[in-house]
Order: sequence, then C-alpha cells, then structure tokens
Amino acid sequence: MLHRCLLATIGVFAFVTVLAAQPAPSQPPAGASAEAPEQQEPKTGDRWTFEFRDEITGELKSTVTQTITDVSATEIGIRLTFLGKPGTGFQTFDRSWNVIDNGTWKFTPNDGSGIKAPLEIGKSWTANSSDFNSTNGASLKRSVKSKVTGQESITTRAGTFETYKIESSLEMRNANDPTKKFQTEQQTWYAPAINHWVKRTWVNKSAGKVNDKGSVELIEYGRR
Repeated sequence: MLHRCLLATIGVFAFVTVLAAQPAPSQPPAGASAEAPEQQEPKTGDRWTFEFRDEITGELKSTVTQTITDVSATEIGIRLTFLGKPGTGFQTFDRSWNVIDNGTWKFTPNDGSGIKAPLEIGKSWTANSSDFNSTNGASLKRSVKSKVTGQESITTRAGTFETYKIESSLEMRNANDPTKKFQTEQQTWYAPAINHWVKRTWVNKSAGKVNDKGSVELIEYGRR
C-alpha cells in the first residue's frame, strides 16, 4: 500500500545508471532570489523519461516515460510507458502537478505532491487529502508540508536545468486505524523551463524505521 502511494506521489513517483556530475548549488544573497526562469505551458506530446533507483540496494528499478495525452484548463492527462514491459498506464494531474487519479488510487482533492506557483525561496504550503484505493477499498488520510529551500543548477543525462529545490514532509494514516502511520521525507528539484521535476529523492518510514529509500532522475525530455 505504501509503495503504491509513493509511486502516485512522485508521478510514476514515483524511483540512474550513471549520474552526471552536479555543479555546486548557487545561492543568491540573503533576502534575494535569483531570476526565475519562465514556466513552460504544458502541451499534448510533451514527454519526460525517468529512471527510478532503489537507493538502499543501488538497483535500477524501472525506466518510465510520461507523455501528455490531454490538457484542459484544470487537468493534465498522462500516459505511462515502461521500458521492457508491455501495456500502458494513465494518470490525471491538476495544472500544478498534483496527482488526482492514478488508476488505482483516487486523491481528494489531490495528493499534494505538486508545486505552488509562483515559486520563490522561502515559500511554503500545506495540503491534505483523502486517498481511496478502488481495487481493495483501502482508505488513507494524507497531510503534506512543503517549502522552497533554494535554487540550484542540476545536471542530469537530459541536460542542465535551473531548478527550485522543494523539501516536503508527508504523513499518511490508515483511515480505519489512525495508529498505523507512514512518513516520507522528499526532496524535489523542479525546472520551470520544462514545467516538471528533473530529480526527486525520498525516504519512507513506518513505525519510525526506514523501509524504503529511492530516487528518480530525468534522462530525456522532448516536445512534439
């Protein structure tokens, strides 16, 4: 259950064989922000390919391509294809990249994993949702706290991107048994120039113990 929630949260986030060297973060002077790049508008055919890695074992878990299939005033439809595996998956996001529905889990109003534009250093926000699993009837209560902690230049196999670093704390409780609690600490590097994250890392805990550590990194990006 926790694994499925995590995948939804990172937008599969949910997570490279080779990571390119990353330059040291460039921080603006105290009280000031570096000039923010213009945010790109989403269009049908935009696509991002990510590699997901288990950071406990070092194993490459999967390679996933997200492709926009539909854009409306309030939602973005995404098709998921998995390298070496047949079939496709689908997800629905709002225009801030919060997951609404991933085919198994429905999040009301959303999963809180997206951004809060316009982004600037020091900005913070919270989100709460009810999560329902249409397959087994499971229900969770979710709360998320996020904060923009800096601006960094990040290099991946897809290129070099100017990003905002967002740190998030997520807590999920079983709606029928609130004593069952799951926690996630997540870091996201979001690039306005491609209107998407280029990297995410996370640590999952259950009963205060780490049960999963992972990362996802952009390896290719394209437009129609």
